[in-house]
Amino acid sequence: MVEVMKKGAYLVDGQIVPAESAQGQAAPDAAREKTIAYSILRAHNKSGDAKKMRIKFDALISHDITFVGIIQTAKASGLKEFPIPYAMTNCHNSLCAVGGTINEDDHAFGLSAAKKYGGIYVPANQAVIHQYARERLAGCGKMILGSDSHTRYGAYGCMGVGEGGGELVKQLLDNTYDVAAPEVALVYLDGKPRKGVGPQDVAIALVAATFPKGDVKNKVLEFVGPGVKELSCDYRIGIDVMTTETSCLTSIWETDETIRAYYENIGRPEDFRELHPENGAYYDSVVKIDLSKVECMIALPFHPSIAYTVHELQENPEKIFAEVEAACNKQLGGKVTMDLRKNIVDGKVTCDQGVIVGCSGGMFENIMETAAILKGQSIGNGYFDMSVYPSSTPISLAITKNGASAALMEAGCIMKPAFCGPCFGAGDTPANNTLSIRHATRNFANREGSKPGSGQISAVALMDARSIAATARSGGVLTAATDIDYELPTAEELTYRYDGSVYAKRCYEGFGKADPSVELRYGPNIKDWPHMPKLADDLLVRLCAVIHDPVTTTDELIPSGETSSYRSNPIGLSEFALSRRVPEYVGRSKAVRALEEAREQGQVPAEVAAVLEKVGGDGAHTTVGSCVFANKPGDGSAREQAASCQKVLGGFANICYEYATKRYRSNCINWGIVPFTMDSGTEFPYEDGDWVYIPGVKKAIANGVEDFQAKVIRKDGSVTELPLKCAGLTADERLILQEGCLMNYYAAGYGKD
Repeated sequence: MVEVMKKGAYLVDGQIVPAESAQGQAAPDAAREKTIAYSILRAHNKSGDAKKMRIKFDALISHDITFVGIIQTAKASGLKEFPIPYAMTNCHNSLCAVGGTINEDDHAFGLSAAKKYGGIYVPANQAVIHQYARERLAGCGKMILGSDSHTRYGAYGCMGVGEGGGELVKQLLDNTYDVAAPEVALVYLDGKPRKGVGPQDVAIALVAATFPKGDVKNKVLEFVGPGVKELSCDYRIGIDVMTTETSCLTSIWETDETIRAYYENIGRPEDFRELHPENGAYYDSVVKIDLSKVECMIALPFHPSIAYTVHELQENPEKIFAEVEAACNKQLGGKVTMDLRKNIVDGKVTCDQGVIVGCSGGMFENIMETAAILKGQSIGNGYFDMSVYPSSTPISLAITKNGASAALMEAGCIMKPAFCGPCFGAGDTPANNTLSIRHATRNFANREGSKPGSGQISAVALMDARSIAATARSGGVLTAATDIDYELPTAEELTYRYDGSVYAKRCYEGFGKADPSVELRYGPNIKDWPHMPKLADDLLVRLCAVIHDPVTTTDELIPSGETSSYRSNPIGLSEFALSRRVPEYVGRSKAVRALEEAREQGQVPAEVAAVLEKVGGDGAHTTVGSCVFANKPGDGSAREQAASCQKVLGGFANICYEYATKRYRSNCINWGIVPFTMDSGTEFPYEDGDWVYIPGVKKAIANGVEDFQAKVIRKDGSVTELPLKCAGLTADERLILQEGCLMNYYAAGYGKD
């Protein structure tokens, strides 16, 4: 089904040739330039250094959890006008009723910002962030930066990168996205999917094969091969959007007549061009997928990589559920117990809810095939219920006009507007300890309504829309779409008849029309960023959370769902930091922040003086902050709040073995949190309350030093050595850390021509 080749290879005359047996080919660095990825990256690179890229994007996009903070940061840093198209969609909190007027206040702020700075505003429920980008911004050879981790448009020949808000701020201020020249992994597609196997099945298989060992982490995935032509445009993007879960940097596909037809359909034929790797292109690793062998898949809690075929689960549910329960309950730390085996009834797995939603599930073809499976059927009147969210109003119009929406409603499905909420817990949250199957992007712990600290847990499994429909048709009994008889929609029925008139009528297209006289509209919950201290000569941080889980997600660092109502209030949102994983973290961090506030006023607290005395430190020249240790933090969402909340609470450093994603590490840097790492073989026996002292940190960072000798002052008074690293910082990143955050960096006059 999926084979991973970790060694380099060339693509010669359409065939994969392992590097060790290749003859007459260019050296890897030169041959890598022949990839589609590098043809696009080089066209956007403003650096003269081939190894260190400085990228300028063609467009930006954000949603209503992130755009207020981004604009507030850019405004504080000197923003006058958006230099490139910047679209702000309202798809994450448009149905969330928590917090009074908060959501609509943010939406009004977004429209006023679009008018003031010359942006694009997409009202609530018009489109999810990525579908709008696909239909209105993407273009072959272009690059788009989004403040959402699933910014992926590779199937359309457009490289999408998901990052934290700080990186968008840099683009808004006409600066660059700095990244080391990435490796490229070839994803070679062969064969043709069977009836009933959908894009989510292929995606889950890909994630399961690559994520656990980090095989494609921070690489660009480049999709080519004879299997590409067997896939429709919707099918391709359904796979592509899930590449985020492999932990790759971005993705790109070769393009053909299928993609040409897409651009013609959406009224932008000029944005198409054929993209193919040059003969002899070099790839640092290879993933081979035989599409004909992919089966209907299910990804069980708590990650898209916890994957099984539906048939495997049907055949041995007791064993598989027991193993998954044990892993989940260990991760939940005893706060709540997940019970999947109660969903085994008479030897069959039963499900309680089905949801097809968002940038991965709500595509036209997914909905059309779902309607074909459920036409004339009933989902029943038991515990099982089902919701379908088309990803844009043009898709909603199309399925309304062709009758698919009616067929789904007749079967008992609820049709809903474009919305991302079910992906992160702001809509269609399942009942406690029930099993929800979803064609969505993620199924992490602490998402989709889970609140382990309050004894609440939801079990979300990812499946393709086709098998969700087959399960619904079976009254909630888990069923693979390949195991039922249904009539596929015809080619005519699968033709998406795009009508963009609703965008023209409802969206504000203001790029190039900035009006400085427009006043930003503020609601009572939209607050400015608080004061961010600069980094002093030395650094003393207290461990306020020590987490030894294999991976810590951004949803654990700052929970999604109802907490997002405070997204535009930095201090209010920070109260939820790590609340579902280490509830004591906020109080501990506030106590440390108070120590730094006193020190800044010239009064070194006795507690700080006593600690520094043990290591010969000087309180007058030592920043005091909080610190989080985690084995591998930052998997998941690009939301910068995962880092900014730490900073608001006084955070100044993180320590880990590795960062799960580049975007979380970038977020930490942009918020002045020093991203320390440790060698993988080094033990970390320290606890909450221990202090870590890093002398000379400011000068060392300024000089590009990457190895630090820290001292740990334990609660019992003992002092031990702790080797730390902070490698790969760019010159700008070193300045940002010294200044304390990106806003301080701009306020100090850096980053301006």
